Amino acid sequence: MDKVVEDYKKATLKTITSYKKYLTTVKTGRAHTAIFENIQVESYGQNMPIKQLATISTPDASTVIIQPWDVSVIKNIEKAIMKANIGFTPQNDGKVIKINIPPMTEEDRKRIIKLLKQESEKYKVALRNARKKANKAIKDMEKEKIISEDESKKLEKEIQKSLDENSKKIDELTKSKEEEISSI
Repeated sequence: MDKVVEDYKKATLKTITSYKKYLTTVKTGRAHTAIFENIQVESYGQNMPIKQLATISTPDASTVIIQPWDVSVIKNIEKAIMKANIGFTPQNDGKVIKINIPPMTEEDRKRIIKLLKQESEKYKVALRNARKKANKAIKDMEKEKIISEDESKKLEKEIQKSLDENSKKIDELTKSKEEEISSI
């Protein structure tokens, strides 16, 4: 019984964590290091995220500076950023890569907010799927007489309450990101 609730909570925590991570990659018109940190760069015979090869900083709201620890990988980093197709053109001076973040148009903002809402719905569906799986496990335990009908109803209410809280959390995170996108 506790295992069902524990598994459900792990699944929802994983979903919320994934959504937060996704939000760090959403373009807002401001320079964010998170957009570039996990881009895979082919270097030293393997693929590595940029954050393992360079220092990434934002000296101002519209610039990202990527300074490789080993300048021999600078071309590979530049190539990886282009290949990632995230809409930015890196400028390489041989020592650092500078990326200017252009201001977003109103059309860009609306498009990104629309995509953000679609993506948030996918994460809510994942939460509902976790609830469905947990409720099925509860019903199975009830059928096998492992738990009573009252315990079953109590667990289902607990899971529904958790779902409502987590859906609200996703809505709050989405609203916050929408405000960030709209306010710049």
